[in-house]
Amino acid sequence: MPIIVNLDVMLARRKMKSKDLADAIGISETNLSLLKQGHVKGVRFGTLEAICRALDCQPGDLLEYREEQA
Repeated sequence: MPIIVNLDVMLARRKMKSKDLADAIGISETNLSLLKQGHVKGVRFGTLEAICRALDCQPGDLLEYREEQA
């Protein structure tokens, strides 16, 4: 998949656990885990905003585009 989710990187930089982030933004740990692994088809802007607020980051810190190699 050409969209890479760097949520685990930002969690490590902020020294925050996934459980704490899930609690802070009001989603389940399961859904946060699926997002971290890139196993979702989309993310709501409200969820993205809450993650950015909790981690004090920008959406570009969380999402990256990498062109697929042929």
